Amino acid sequence: MKTIPEEKRKLIDAFLEKPLIARMATADRHARPHVVPVWYAWDGTSIWISSFASTRKVAELRQNPYLSISIDVAEQNGATRAVILEGKSELITEPCEFVASQSHWIYKRYLGDEGVLAKEPQSWIHDPENLLIKLTPEDIYTWEF
Repeated sequence: MKTIPEEKRKLIDAFLEKPLIARMATADRHARPHVVPVWYAWDGTSIWISSFASTRKVAELRQNPYLSISIDVAEQNGATRAVILEGKSELITEPCEFVASQSHWIYKRYLGDEGVLAKEPQSWIHDPENLLIKLTPEDIYTWEF
């Protein structure tokens, strides 16, 4: 990953700490794009996404591991801010306990302490098809207008 000045890094970390909706873009073998909204978690180095092995996005990442993720917000004053992360992803399927723990962390960000304990997402977290998409970005861009 490119070196980012400390002040900008703090702004990126604060922005990615918010449970916003990310848009994840993959491409199939014919270079046709596929964009889906996803929940995510950011650990300061990598972005984590929980998914199922049978999804189109995972199938495309198996063929082409490069992806782009855009997280943006429109402010009340009309301004738009975004962080865009790009790079080569990694699919993580084990250890199962790690996949479940990371998935719990992701869902808890959006559903809260009680919501994450509901039947769904617990069934998703512990589904044998559940896996993690990890992106340690090669490039991070910020965008404001």
